[in-house]
Amino acid sequence: MIMREKQPFIVVIPARFGSSRLLGKPLVDIGGKPMIQHVYERALQSRAQRVIIATDDSRIKAAAEAFQAEVCMTSTAHPTGTDRLQEVALLYGLNENDIIVNVQGDEPLIPPKNINQVADAMTISKNVGAATLCEKIKTYKEMFDPNVVKLTVNSQGIALYFSRAPIPWDRNTFADGANTALPEKLSCCKRHIGIYAYRVGLLNRFVAWGMCPIEEIESLEQLRLLWHGQKIQVVDALETPPGGVDTKQDLENIRRFFANS
Repeated sequence: MIMREKQPFIVVIPARFGSSRLLGKPLVDIGGKPMIQHVYERALQSRAQRVIIATDDSRIKAAAEAFQAEVCMTSTAHPTGTDRLQEVALLYGLNENDIIVNVQGDEPLIPPKNINQVADAMTISKNVGAATLCEKIKTYKEMFDPNVVKLTVNSQGIALYFSRAPIPWDRNTFADGANTALPEKLSCCKRHIGIYAYRVGLLNRFVAWGMCPIEEIESLEQLRLLWHGQKIQVVDALETPPGGVDTKQDLENIRRFFANS
């Protein structure tokens, strides 16, 4: 793999009010700031040329403008955050080769270096339209947790598959469920870290394809890209990001972290 010259990129932070598990999640208070502000400020510390919050909710728009963020109002009909990204690219008239990094709006501790890293991964191969990050899985608990997305890659770091199931399956090792740490031979087992970089041209094709069967089964939208033969570059994260906020317990953990830091 040959690393080419780094390209400029923008960050888009999709943020919607109607989270099923934590209503109004982008606006929950963490250390005196709405969560979306923490994410925005982290993104500003990256090399991004601009950072845009993409939302369909006037309450999020008002909150973001209060801390002087750039906001793009988008449709309420988007089924995924990736669809919301594509609308931003369309509204801003971005070129097909421009790079957008999708930073999740529920990651108030996202490391800026990970944002830079996933954007830079787009330059490893000129044939790659998307990139993401991963880290090594260390325990059986992670391997068998359906909320931990697993992935496998080929020798060039191109994604082969993403799954909520344990992959690759070791028929001998996994028969012994008493172990707590994975043996070294399974160092290839990777946990997906949900940050993406896309070229705008691929985003345009993504929304036109619609949901594919394996995406619907696994509830993993990145499988739509693999289904259509697209390459996703995967690199090991330089820094393990702390957990995001999906539940009330996650929120309390993050609040405790900020209170003690």
